[in-house]
Amino acid sequence: MSSPVYPLSGRPMQMGLLLKLPYVALERHLTRRLHELGFAELRPAHFAVFQSLMPQGSRLTELAETAGMTKQSMGYLVDYLEGHGYLRRVPDPLDQRAQLIRITQKSKKLDEAVETVLNELHDAWAGRIGRAKFNELRDLLGDLVNALRDTAGAPVHSRR
Repeated sequence: MSSPVYPLSGRPMQMGLLLKLPYVALERHLTRRLHELGFAELRPAHFAVFQSLMPQGSRLTELAETAGMTKQSMGYLVDYLEGHGYLRRVPDPLDQRAQLIRITQKSKKLDEAVETVLNELHDAWAGRIGRAKFNELRDLLGDLVNALRDTAGAPVHSRR
């Protein structure tokens, strides 16, 4: 199978677009399926919050930095998710002036739904390109992500 090309130039698509297009398809599919499963208040922008949260909780500034957005934008998303029961704020035991953002039981149910939907989508994609190729693609992308990590272990894209 030949590599996709840009319609205007006929040149092969660059890596960024080859990575972006499957993610956009995943995001659209995930959002649609989550709405069908009862999580209709969620939008793709909210995914950045869940992708950035640490198991013990995270400060707002950490979430914003990891997601590569402003503290104000992250605060808006966190407020919305807290208002819909996905997150809660608790005092930070290391600094009582600060707050940690943690998930709730509703978030745990969401996580289970996300895992199910993504497994379905991955199976569908594997059916299109073959399981071996899909597994190789996943391994190669994992290698790339690991290679891009800085010395602190954070993905390079998370640094502003």
